[in-house]
Amino acid sequence: QVQLVESGGGLVHPGGSLTLSCAASGFSISSYSMSWYRQAPGKEREPVAYISNGGDITNYSASVKDRFLISRDNVENTAALQMNDLKPEDTADYFCSAIGSERYWGRGTQVTVSS
Repeated sequence: QVQLVESGGGLVHPGGSLTLSCAASGFSISSYSMSWYRQAPGKEREPVAYISNGGDITNYSASVKDRFLISRDNVENTAALQMNDLKPEDTADYFCSAIGSERYWGRGTQVTVSS
């Protein structure tokens, strides 16, 4: 059974950090690029970060560039999103997605940035 399971979300103060993890099962992510998306309440889902299947290419949205870092471990079959200097506007549900011959989505993990 193909699954992507996100974890690591929670409540953090502004300026804090969180690292989200995405564990894949039922397929190998090595043939897939991986992305993180987020969806804030009342807003559309938006891309946050992207990493190529080999890990040599990364891209970030302007709103998170220089604060977030995407990574992957093809041996462990996982991806991660390190989030630093978090702001209230980063509050959202965060989803990982695998893009290749198929597209897979996780169910998301909630991140709340609040004092």
